[in-house]
Amino acid sequence: MAHHSINKVMLIGNLGADPETRFTPSGSQVTTVNLATDEMWTDKSGERQTRTEWHRLVLWRRLAEIAGQYLKKGSKIYVEGRLQTRNWDDQSGRRHYVTEIVVTDMQLLDAAGGPGELDMMYGSEEEGGASAIATAVSSGRPSRRGRGSAIQQDDGLPF
Repeated sequence: MAHHSINKVMLIGNLGADPETRFTPSGSQVTTVNLATDEMWTDKSGERQTRTEWHRLVLWRRLAEIAGQYLKKGSKIYVEGRLQTRNWDDQSGRRHYVTEIVVTDMQLLDAAGGPGELDMMYGSEEEGGASAIATAVSSGRPSRRGRGSAIQQDDGLPF
C-alpha cells in the first residue's frame, strides 16, 4: 500500500490590512497579508460567541502581483494553499518560528463592484476580447469559474 500525505488548506475570510508586497534579491515578487476567519457558536447560556483566527498568507509571483493590485483591507477572499513553517534566529540568537499558508489558488469574493468583479483579462485573440472574471494564471488566459475571480499559481513553487 502506498503512503500518501496531504498538506492542503482552504480558507474563506477577510483581510485584516492592505497587502504588503516586496521583491526577493532574485527579483521574485512576494505579497503577504493576514486573513481573519471567524468561528461562531452558542454557549450554554444561549449567547452567541465568536472567535477570530488570524492566518498569514504568502503569495508569489503573479498571485502576489494580483493581490497587491486588487486586494485591500476588508476584502473577502477564498484561498487554497499549503502550510509552511519557517524559522530564523534574531540578532540576540533567539530562534523564531512562523507558520504561513503559501497560496496556490485564490478567489476574490467581494460583492458586485468590489475587487471580485474587476476585469482581469490578459488579452487573447482566442477569447474574442470578452472580459473575464476568472483568470487561470498558469495559462495566462481567462476562464469562467463561478461568482468570484479565481486565480491559480502557475506551479505552486515559491521561487
